[in-house]
Amino acid sequence: MTQDNPDGQAPATPEAALYVIGTPIGNLGDLSRRATELLCACDWIACEDTRKTGQLLARIGSTRPTLSCHEHNEQARASELADKVAAGQSVAVVSDAGTPAISDPGFRAVRECRRRGLPVVPVPGPSAVIAALSASGLPTNGFLYVGFLPPKSAARRRFLEEHKDFPYTLALYESSHRIDKFAAEMVDVLGPERVVCLAREVTKLHETFLVGGAESVAARLTGHNLKGEFTVLIAPRDYVL
Repeated sequence: MTQDNPDGQAPATPEAALYVIGTPIGNLGDLSRRATELLCACDWIACEDTRKTGQLLARIGSTRPTLSCHEHNEQARASELADKVAAGQSVAVVSDAGTPAISDPGFRAVRECRRRGLPVVPVPGPSAVIAALSASGLPTNGFLYVGFLPPKSAARRRFLEEHKDFPYTLALYESSHRIDKFAAEMVDVLGPERVVCLAREVTKLHETFLVGGAESVAARLTGHNLKGEFTVLIAPRDYVL
């Protein structure tokens, strides 16, 4: 079985299973050998965007067939993917970047396979939130990951109010279109000295970490390129960097 292979290599012919494969969040050198071999060997590759994943597959020389599995069709696609596994085929699931099912498509396909008692095999890889946590300097002994907060300011403020005394690090994603507003909301609700980290373009050429008091970090956003997705980390109230 793939997961029992001590040297980390995938077999030439993978067993029938759903393989949840982490792919690079920026630096293509982060794709593991095991992931590469499975992406070159699985019967099917279900991906968030076939064009984007197609570029990755071309880079590693994979010619395996792809089919889309994104937020708009995953509910229907999940049964199809599980049917393929039940029929004895190997199916790889990938997102555009990072680990499937973690604020990305993949969860419904995994759930359907688990419901039917079909094998699901994790192939660990990059994750923006874990990468940001590891390099932030904020506490990592425990954290609450909440993905993307609601788009409306009132809902975001309510979340911050409800979690202002949470004893562990808070971790979330925010879009480039709202990061400046959210940074200001953190200052207003949590206070100017609350230690936070804003990580952008992690593992990419213009990787940026802004770490410090919320007010200082919000001010430093001015003049920075705000393109790309941000990982936001908020330290516990009494934490001192």
